Amino acid sequence: MPNEIKNVFISHRHEDDAGLDNVKSLLNKNGIDIRDGSINSDKPNNAKNPDYIWNSILKPRIDWAGAMIVYITPGTKESEWVNREIEYANKCDKTVVGVWEQGSNGCEVPEALTKFGNAIVGWNSGKIIDALNGDFNEFQNPDGSRCEQVPIRRHPC
Repeated sequence: MPNEIKNVFISHRHEDDAGLDNVKSLLNKNGIDIRDGSINSDKPNNAKNPDYIWNSILKPRIDWAGAMIVYITPGTKESEWVNREIEYANKCDKTVVGVWEQGSNGCEVPEALTKFGNAIVGWNSGKIIDALNGDFNEFQNPDGSRCEQVPIRRHPC
């Protein structure tokens, strides 16, 4: 049986490009082929104008994706682009799943992920897939244990 295909935007810092293949490989081994709409070293963005980058490159790719993975590394929290991508995905009602970098010991996560994330999961393909499908909505530490306190995501009535 062929793998299920998912259109996903992986929000990350360019310095962390190498980890994206690890995420896609982990999921591929477990029945999910990820079509990644993000900009990375395989699909570089040579534009310089921030408005053009946002409106003509990033927003359409987030719109195309069915869900967003946020690849969490120590530098992710500081990325204005990552926070902006998460906020926009939330406005578009996309599922937003934080995935800890493989072997991570933990770090601060982007503020927008704390506010708008549906789940944060450790390096576990089953949990990542369940979160992408909307079947898992907990915030975990990198080792898979449950985070102590997580703000409740509010939905408008």
